[in-house]
Amino acid sequence: ARCQCKQAPRERRNCGYPGISAVECRKAGCCFNASVPGVPWCFAPKAKKVRKVCPNDAPIRINCGFPGITAQECERKGCCFRAYPAGVPWCFYHRMMEE
Repeated sequence: ARCQCKQAPRERRNCGYPGISAVECRKAGCCFNASVPGVPWCFAPKAKKVRKVCPNDAPIRINCGFPGITAQECERKGCCFRAYPAGVPWCFYHRMMEE
């Protein structure tokens, strides 16, 4: 993603070899910016930021518990708990969302 390539020149970690082209750099999954001399032009992208969220959409819930599980038991397992609606898991796994 473009935002992963927005880095200060001093933060860049080399990801290529001397003379690498922009095309070859990007094929390797790296970022390319030749506008600043003396720093890597082909550099590693920033790590993606992810966060755990409890999905609001009941049909996509993936069961993490068992019938009759309490909110405390569910949360001890590291899962989400919502005792509604009927017919879907009330204890369910988080989803990972990219920021």
